Formats: sequence, C-alpha cells, structure tokens
Amino acid sequence: MKIGILRETKAPPDRRVPLTPGQCKQLLALYPGTILVVQPSLNRCFSDSEYREAGITLQENLRDCDILMGVKEVDISALAGKKTYLFFSHTAKEQPYNRRLLQEITRMHITLVDYEYLVRADHSRVVAFGRWAGIVGAYNGLRAYGLRTGAFALRPAWRLSGLEEMKTHLANLQVEHTRIVLTGGGRVAHGAMEILRAAGIREVTPMAYLVDDNIETRFCRLDPWHYARHIHEPDFNFDHFIDHPDAYENAFQPYARKSDMYIACHFWDPRSPVLLSREDLQDPGIPIRVIADISCDIDGPIASTIRPSTIADPFYGYDPATGEEAEDPFKEDVVTVMAVDNLPGELPRDASKDFGEALLKNVVPPLLGDDREGIVHRATITRNGELTEPFRYLENYLKG
Repeated sequence: MKIGILRETKAPPDRRVPLTPGQCKQLLALYPGTILVVQPSLNRCFSDSEYREAGITLQENLRDCDILMGVKEVDISALAGKKTYLFFSHTAKEQPYNRRLLQEITRMHITLVDYEYLVRADHSRVVAFGRWAGIVGAYNGLRAYGLRTGAFALRPAWRLSGLEEMKTHLANLQVEHTRIVLTGGGRVAHGAMEILRAAGIREVTPMAYLVDDNIETRFCRLDPWHYARHIHEPDFNFDHFIDHPDAYENAFQPYARKSDMYIACHFWDPRSPVLLSREDLQDPGIPIRVIADISCDIDGPIASTIRPSTIADPFYGYDPATGEEAEDPFKEDVVTVMAVDNLPGELPRDASKDFGEALLKNVVPPLLGDDREGIVHRATITRNGELTEPFRYLENYLKG
C-alpha cells in the first residue's frame, strides 16, 4: 500500500495538511510495509524540509500511489484515475460549483472518501476542523468589532504563531459594553466560546441575557429551542426539528434586539427559518452591526451573508437599505460581515496537528485494515467511479 500526501491545488491555496511530518513518521511505524510519500509544496504550513527531516520521501509524481490524501478539493487537472482519494469534496450537498469535479471523479473511476462523512454509527464525526473554525471565526469577529468601534486593534490571526499567542493577545483586551449572541452547540460553537472566554467575556444564560439590562460585556449561546419554535405546538422536540425544520418559525428576534454582535456557528437546513432577514437588519431596534458568520451559508439564514470572504480580505459591508455590498465595511449604517469559508487555514499548524491526530486514531486503521464499524464505508461517495448507495441521490446532480 502506497499513500501520497497531496499538494493543495485549490485557489487560493490552503496551507493545511492532513498529516504533519511527525504523524507521517508515526503512521509508517504503526504500519510496517506501508510506503508514504509527500508531494512537494511551497505553500504548506509544514515545509518540505520538515518532512525530509522526519525521514519522509518527497515525490512530485504520485500516480504510483494507491491512496491520495489532501485537505480541500483537488483541481480537476491534477486528478489521477482509478485511485482512492480522501479530501473535503463539497459535492454531497449538490454544490453547483463542484458538479464538474464529481463528474470527472466518476468518469475517471475514482473512489472518493469525503472527510465530512467519516462518522460513527451514531453519526458523530471522527475528524473535523470545526473547533478551529470557531476559534478563528470568533477572533475575527472581535477583530472586526475593534476596527469598527476603534476601541482596540487585533493582529490578523494568520500573522500569529498559533493558539497560545492568540490567547495571549486576547488576555489584556478591553471589550466594553458589548453584547454578543452565538448560535450553535457543536465543535464550532465551543471553539468560538473558547476565544470569548480568553478575551475575558462572561457567559450568561439565554434567560439572563434577555432580562438583565446591565450594560456590562457578556455573551450567551443559543440552542435550536432558543432561536426557533414550532408553528403550532408549545413544546420543542429536537428530533422533530431535525426531521421537519419547515414546521418551525424564527424565535431569534428577542436576542437580536439585545445584541451588538452575532456569531453564527449552527448548522442550517435550507428548510429552517431565516434568523435575520433584510427587514430585520433595517430595524433600528436590532443593534447588531458585526456578524461573524462562521457557518457561511450564502443566501441562507442571515441576509447579510451575500458572499464568502477571504483570509486576505476577511470583512465586507452589507447595506440593509439596498441589500447589496457596501464600499466601506465599517460605515455606521452598514453591517460588518466576516464570512471567511476556510477559517482553520489561518492557524494551519495547530489545526493540522489536531486533524491529523484524529485521522491517525479513527480513520487510518479502518482505511488500511478492517472497517468493521463502517466508518470509511459511510464516507465513500463513489467507489471505482460509481455512486455508492447512500449517495445515489446525487445521480440527477451529476447529470446537471
């Protein structure tokens, strides 16, 4: 078995890696007889020399590998036929911009394993960058708030050495008279809360957030039963909400009316209620003027998320009056939006190490041995170019 670590080919290039140099060395020690090579790259957070120093071979042409591992989507021109690929493909939700990628994968008889669908039988994910998206997203939200108000200035996350320096940077931050609401309860939300706590911002319950008019800085986290309610029934049933989100309506407004900043970390189903419409953002009773949309659902639950932003240019302005992008993201009557869609790439070494540890522990054993729990099986979108049964619903998507 020969494994190749791919050079990232999506533009702009992502600096993360699926396995660090030390983890590559660890994999070879755990699986004697396995060969592992790394494609050279000038953009990785771990340099070619770091892989060489760990005793890992660098190889430009990976067409003799059986398994190829990357992070983001592989450029179509770089695909090799009849191989097994592992990467985030962003195809299983029928994303229009990646239809051609999946078409080429089927045409070239490729087996595609998507990291996003590597789950246990209870549907809990075994590898994810979610915590790091939350960490960087909340930090960027605070940075936007400081730039907008002029109260403080934070260095861009990508210019920091890692999480420890970020937390040191936040330790002396003075965020005054600010209320922050956060939606979500998974890895992303907990990563965001980690940063808000590092900045000395106190968490309160949703009830306390609503009833206490003290102007001290605080934040609250909302679960679905806080920001949505059944249209007819008084009680909230979470399982029913997951299966029938169209039976629920927006209950976010009371929190929006108490907030200066909103950090969106929740999973959104297109059938779910919209949380902040254009009309909401026009309402003078809703003071939110900074939105860190970590979930980044375009045309989704937040009207101001009209496009993704980038690590190099993370903020844009949304004009509620026109529904369009504003020239100045920090102008008084516009909403400052942070919607970077590859946030973990701003702390690539920390995020890669965390991801690689989970990959070695939970994915490499079933990938190279016995997949008794079906972890790899459940994440396999195509096998030898054919859609697997769980992803057969993508047939019409493939046909356009």
